[in-house]
Amino acid sequence: MTGKSFEALPPELGDSPTVRGGIAVPTAGAEELLAAVLADVVRVGQVSVDSHFFDELGADSMVMAQFCARVRKHADLPSVSMKDVYRHPTIRSLATALAASVPAASAQSPGAVPTAPAASPAAASPAAASAAPTGTPHYVLCGVLQVLTFLGYSYLVALVAARGYTWISAGSGVFGVYLRAVLFGAASFVGLAVFPVLVKWILIGRWKPRQIRIWSLTYVRFWVVKTLIRSDPLVLFVGSPLYALYLRALGARIGRGVLILSRNVPVCTDLLAVGEGALVRKDVYFNGYRAEAGLIQTGTVTLGKDAVVCEATVLDIDTSLGDASQLGHASSLHSGQAVPDGERWHGSPAQRTDVDYQAVDPVPCGATRRVLHSVLQLLTVLLVYVPLAIGAVGLLLAAAPQLAVALEPGPAALTSWTFYADALAFSVVMFFGVLPLGLLLLVTVPRLLNRTITPGRVYPLYGFHYGVHRAITFMTNRRSLMRLFGDSSCIVHYLRCLGYDLSRIEQTGSNFGTEVKHETPYLSSVGSGTMVADGLSINNADYSSTSFRVSRTSIGPRNFLGNRIAYPSRGRTGDNCLLATKVMVPVDGEVREGVGLLGSPSFEIPRSVQRDSSFDGLKSEEQLRHRLPAKNRHNAATMGWYLLVRWVYFFLVTLLVSAAADLYAPFGAAAIALANVLVFLFTAGYYVLIERAVTACHPTDPLFCSIYDLRFWQRERYWKVPSETYLRIFDGTPFKSVIWRMLGVRIGSRVFDDGCYLTERTMVTIGDGCTLNMGSVVQCHSQEDGAFKSDRSTIGSGSTIGVGAFVHYGVAIGDGAVLAPDSFLMKGEVLPQRARWGGNPARQIRRGDGGEWR
Repeated sequence: MTGKSFEALPPELGDSPTVRGGIAVPTAGAEELLAAVLADVVRVGQVSVDSHFFDELGADSMVMAQFCARVRKHADLPSVSMKDVYRHPTIRSLATALAASVPAASAQSPGAVPTAPAASPAAASPAAASAAPTGTPHYVLCGVLQVLTFLGYSYLVALVAARGYTWISAGSGVFGVYLRAVLFGAASFVGLAVFPVLVKWILIGRWKPRQIRIWSLTYVRFWVVKTLIRSDPLVLFVGSPLYALYLRALGARIGRGVLILSRNVPVCTDLLAVGEGALVRKDVYFNGYRAEAGLIQTGTVTLGKDAVVCEATVLDIDTSLGDASQLGHASSLHSGQAVPDGERWHGSPAQRTDVDYQAVDPVPCGATRRVLHSVLQLLTVLLVYVPLAIGAVGLLLAAAPQLAVALEPGPAALTSWTFYADALAFSVVMFFGVLPLGLLLLVTVPRLLNRTITPGRVYPLYGFHYGVHRAITFMTNRRSLMRLFGDSSCIVHYLRCLGYDLSRIEQTGSNFGTEVKHETPYLSSVGSGTMVADGLSINNADYSSTSFRVSRTSIGPRNFLGNRIAYPSRGRTGDNCLLATKVMVPVDGEVREGVGLLGSPSFEIPRSVQRDSSFDGLKSEEQLRHRLPAKNRHNAATMGWYLLVRWVYFFLVTLLVSAAADLYAPFGAAAIALANVLVFLFTAGYYVLIERAVTACHPTDPLFCSIYDLRFWQRERYWKVPSETYLRIFDGTPFKSVIWRMLGVRIGSRVFDDGCYLTERTMVTIGDGCTLNMGSVVQCHSQEDGAFKSDRSTIGSGSTIGVGAFVHYGVAIGDGAVLAPDSFLMKGEVLPQRARWGGNPARQIRRGDGGEWR
């Protein structure tokens, strides 16, 4: 597998002719050639130049992606993208549009993207030169240094924790113990907050635009700083003035009155500048670095005064927004793009628009309010949460008799059967007792808090109502419970208990996936008969840098929503719509009904195609009476396996922690540090074994079936029972590839994975030296209404998947190809070798005269 390209790559990725997007082809000749290519793809004798691709020929996006790939092999035809196909769904209209677009390709269009004022060396060439292949010694040395860093940090934390707990336990009386807990907690909090900042300044100093070879010693310093600053406790204060202070301490230039709601912590902070009154909403990537072709490239990100960056956006390096400018949701700025002062842009890559994304007016919010809010937050953490956490540890020790005895000199308890019996009883009570109590808490306390907030009213930030709103958001977005109930009939009842308005429920057994989040459930409405895949984010709150307002967000009936959709409160979609993966939901114009929407900015596509209606008969009332109960029984068993797997894990971790406490007396803090390392290794090994057991029983092979097919229910079990959370710990290390290989990924050597997610591990092939950026996804399936489709995807050697990019199923990416940040590579697409694609949907992009990619 190493040292060469994978032989599984399709012919389209071979030595194809260079794509000549600027060649003018006479319309008549183009029609004939295009018709011949399409006839070969759909396997008919000939096709009419006026036949509709989807309505008359019965094609779907997978078929048309193959058509586009075949067209790109013809040197005498212009390049065709999926966006072209959807906008011009006949051979005649497509050929006419392609011929008309040729002259415009050489001219600067009115919406041309201006370059950033100053570009870093990373963006100075059309494609960054690949780094010289890192040798095995550097690769191994990097992994060794990362392990030693982890071990040293674990021992330091264990040493401090052990001595602190001993000191707290020596306190006299309840008040004495509480006072010591507060003092130790405050000192620990300050230490954990300051330590990453000190390490950053010692190891890096000031970040500058540069290139760092991955797996080098300089990269190890980069990784240490990145890992520490993203684990700093001050990250929990996102949305608070304290978070802005934290970024300033790391070297960022943050103006007064800035509000940052994204939990994606920027790393190269000295290259980040945010002007006064700027707003960065949730799920925004503005890292200040990217990885490409074996290199970490750092560059500037600049936001002007009163700039607005909306949800689910990506800001690549060397990008900027001017004063009072806006970037819409589900959008991105590619390297070199700069939004001028006062302009509004959206799309991926962004382009000018007239849509106003600032939905709420500012209100007075002075410095006093910000200071009081920050002080109250700190006091709450130091006087309440930290002592409670320390007290909980004490209760855990008291609840397990063998632990209390173990802290005193005497015979080891590890050889006694009561040690294991007590740990078993403790794990059962804690695990299965907390679940119903947690559910009771979620359906009562947030509902009471919600009575204090009036929808549509504008509130200032950093006051009582802001605190209540943030508490509701935090408490009602429990990912573990959403995963437990998602992909089953239980999810609608869970969401309704949280406060969702689901109208009259039409139960399908798959109404919602396992990843749904919101800002307030009490203003979230989803119409009857609507089905939602994973990754829906309902944005009920609108913000300025000084105020917020909550309002109802309504998704119409009989819709289907694909993956990774940020749905705004002003979304303009109504009944019977298909919202494709990563689509930018429109917030202006007429309400869209009975259509599909794709891309960013979005454009209309057919609501459904013939292939997706193959299983509509199975959704009839008569069929549902038989098939839905069977699906419910299978999903119930899957939920049982989910709980059992996590309880067994909790029990075994309890044993490890108990054993560490038993060994504390003779070995001291080293026993606690060892337990921490063992828990870390055990977690990875345990969930790898669980996933391999699931795939051994139910292999993840290519499928085209109904959601009422047993094979689909087995795929749901594969998604739910194993865990993926632990994988984040390995991001940016050589060990991530080891874990992927253990999970069944066909992966080459020296692959750099900074936080990619693979939905079906055994269906992905990744070549040598690939670069997978943070937030990227390779998903080998899709579901549209009641049809489920999956196929394998191949990523060629030396390829790069950009930050936040999404790769669908049945895709083949050629060696050395680059998929730009925030791109959506649709199902069935084929990227030629060394090509550069970007956009939503992705298409071939080239460098303009001004130096930008477009």
